[in-house]
Amino acid sequence: MNQPSTAMRPSADPLVVVRYLDVALVVLAAPFVVLTGAPVLGYVAGTAAWIANRALGAAAERFARRQADVRAALGVNLGSLLLRVWIVALTILVVGLAGTRQDGLMAALLLLVAFTVYFAMSLIARPLEGKDSKR
Repeated sequence: MNQPSTAMRPSADPLVVVRYLDVALVVLAAPFVVLTGAPVLGYVAGTAAWIANRALGAAAERFARRQADVRAALGVNLGSLLLRVWIVALTILVVGLAGTRQDGLMAALLLLVAFTVYFAMSLIARPLEGKDSKR
């Protein structure tokens, strides 16, 4: 009857750290970017684009899971994927044109590293997703 508070209850998703490692690394890189004198505009724009990209992807995935029709779910996922690619590409282009070429390069490198970590963690987490529910 005594339910533990939500602060004491373990996370419903045991893989939450693995799923969002890319976002954590992008955000935690801020002090290093500032201390090394790297282009801050490129970092901020790349970080904002990556977080928006991940939020859009998560929302689209949740929406697609609720679809009864498989074709509709595939359409939602494909549409969100194309939109996310455009967000990344336009961010790099706009930052490179609005700031310096180094700002554009910083945004591109940040987004490349974030995507690489995201992709690797997806490959690691995917086989582990259903393990807890089978117990």
